[in-house]
Amino acid sequence: MSLRSPLGRVLGLGSAKEGSSHWWAQRMTAVALGFLSTWFLISILLLDNLQFDVVSAWAGRPFNSILLLLTTATLAYHSKLGVQVVIEDYVHGPAIKVFSLVMSNFTHILLAAAGVFAVLKIGFGAP
Repeated sequence: MSLRSPLGRVLGLGSAKEGSSHWWAQRMTAVALGFLSTWFLISILLLDNLQFDVVSAWAGRPFNSILLLLTTATLAYHSKLGVQVVIEDYVHGPAIKVFSLVMSNFTHILLAAAGVFAVLKIGFGAP
């Protein structure tokens, strides 16, 4: 039995004032990915064939490279936000939760960097 009032028990457990910005970021990246994914699919389907040289030449064009970089960054951020929500909701141990969030952030940064590196390498024509 606790001598604390119901209000005293819940003070400090409320909103961290971050939920709405996280929610908006998730929705805005989803909308952006809708447009970018549509562009990507239509562009790929309009190619003559999907041979390496043809796709590399397509990805090496400046406009396509820029949109591919935007797609890569947006996809990585959207995924990071989604995985963060899943970890926060379903991982209950404080230590494993913090570890999972840190590893998720590092993994998403690594994957985004690899994607950006690949697009830049193709865009600048490096062998």
